[in-house]
Amino acid sequence: MKKIVLFIFLGLLSCTNSVKQQRNSGGVFGTTYSIIYDSNEDLQKEFEQIFKDINYSMSTYIPNSIISEVNNNRITKIDTHFKTVFETSKRVFDETSGRFDPTIGAVVNAWDFGPEGKIEQLDSIKIKNLMQSVGLNKVSVEGFQIKKPSATKIDFNAIAKGYGVDQIGYFLESKNVSNFLVEIGGEIVCKGINSSKGAPWKIGIQNPNIESDIPYLNSVVLNNKAMATSGTYRKYKIDKNGRRYTHIIDAKTGYPSRSNILSISVIAENCMTADAYATALQTMNLEELSNFLSNHPELKVYIIFENENKELEYKSFNGF
Repeated sequence: MKKIVLFIFLGLLSCTNSVKQQRNSGGVFGTTYSIIYDSNEDLQKEFEQIFKDINYSMSTYIPNSIISEVNNNRITKIDTHFKTVFETSKRVFDETSGRFDPTIGAVVNAWDFGPEGKIEQLDSIKIKNLMQSVGLNKVSVEGFQIKKPSATKIDFNAIAKGYGVDQIGYFLESKNVSNFLVEIGGEIVCKGINSSKGAPWKIGIQNPNIESDIPYLNSVVLNNKAMATSGTYRKYKIDKNGRRYTHIIDAKTGYPSRSNILSISVIAENCMTADAYATALQTMNLEELSNFLSNHPELKVYIIFENENKELEYKSFNGF
């Protein structure tokens, strides 16, 4: 799932500390990444290896990845990356009553947002048939063995970027790096301060109206926290009748989400969790979202939505 790229407010290099601020960037997981950290070592090769390992585990675009082999019923043994993401997915699946469901993979493909291409002349009957294979409660993991119905396909795209952010962060902590920012496709984790500015990390939230002269509608200071943002206004398709539909598929119905919420930013203890909840919340209406968050004070959330007059409005929850 294509996520919103966040703007990172950085000051000019003025640090007198002997430790150098490193900056690495590139492409990964179908998007871009940026890693800023205080170290006298350039850790680019290590970052690339972490990305390679995660891709081999969970990329549906790699034919011989573990997840591709599982989806094609060729293997049942998974690795630590896969198991960790599955366990978090199952927890969020349960907490959201199935709003977050990685087994929606076959339906995502049908709507032409996955690696296998769309289903021609997709209709309600075909969607109903595909939905028979959906449901993370149908999948189980015991040790490193996974069991699932043969027709069920798993897609961790809505959580894998957040997981990748966390893994880079954990690696930097293992190297005793105390100040860093890791961002992949708009998913982000920060620790310490921006040493080049001598101030906390400050992150801007993008305006869904990309034609506006105001590119960012809000900003937030992150300190030892993670944030993920999900939006519907950039990645969408238009069918032959001119109707617009988004990439976020409602796991309850099998159809693209029709919510008037354009952007959701979630702050949580780790980016994998924030990533999953940002996707799940995107399928809720305002009342459902508000009720859910009243029972989950651990999630700090900021939303941008369209009111009845097609005007942008904003709302924050749980002290965002």
